[in-house]
Amino acid sequence: MPGSPDERPPPPTVDFGYQQVAAADKGSRVRAVFDSVAGRYDLMNDLMSFGVHRLWKRYLLSQTGLRASGLALDVAGGTGDIAIGLAGQVGAGGRVVLSDINGQMLGVGRDRVQDTGIAGRVACVQASAESLPFRDGTFDCVTIAFGLRNVTDKPAALRSMFRVLKVGGQLLILEFSKPVLPGLAALYDAYSFAVLPALGRLVASDEGSYRYLAESIRMFPDQPALGGMMREAGFGGCRHHNLSGGIVALHRGWRY
Repeated sequence: MPGSPDERPPPPTVDFGYQQVAAADKGSRVRAVFDSVAGRYDLMNDLMSFGVHRLWKRYLLSQTGLRASGLALDVAGGTGDIAIGLAGQVGAGGRVVLSDINGQMLGVGRDRVQDTGIAGRVACVQASAESLPFRDGTFDCVTIAFGLRNVTDKPAALRSMFRVLKVGGQLLILEFSKPVLPGLAALYDAYSFAVLPALGRLVASDEGSYRYLAESIRMFPDQPALGGMMREAGFGGCRHHNLSGGIVALHRGWRY
């Protein structure tokens, strides 16, 4: 019979690391990963990158173009390091929103913001990158660092970030990418799949989550592909800058 269960199309699937899972299930799986790692997320970042993640984030902050009294949004901002940097740029007259879909991560970020004494200029909002709960044209700058690869519907997230930007506003995406130096990819793969899960097991008692994180990096669009996705979402002037030989790339796009 038409419309019988056997004739209905299968539910859409997306990548969860190297697995294909129902799109409706990815959010809960990613949430479980970050619930598990939230308490030691910053320590693990220092160990996994030998502290270099701080330099990558510092470079992102150097490119925001924010001025005093500006408005900025950090999406998937987790433990708050980017949001705190943005707050320093906009000053006492500006405002920053730290958003994350994961309550555990956002709680760590909220505590860190309060410890810095700038809580009055940083609002913490639990929200999905795919449907940001802010009015059109609100922010001068939107950032997302190492979060886009965990989003289920990346084009929807890019459109959502485009919508909340002011005309003339900039999106900055800092994300793991594809190494461009000869020979680096093989070394990086060996490190990612041998060392990262072992560190996760020893330091965070969670090998599986860090294996997922390594796999999610490999499944993420490369530099040209992400640039194309940004243009499809409406961004203009899109370009990227490779860091650490392309292990990480900073993508920039504007709402014209």
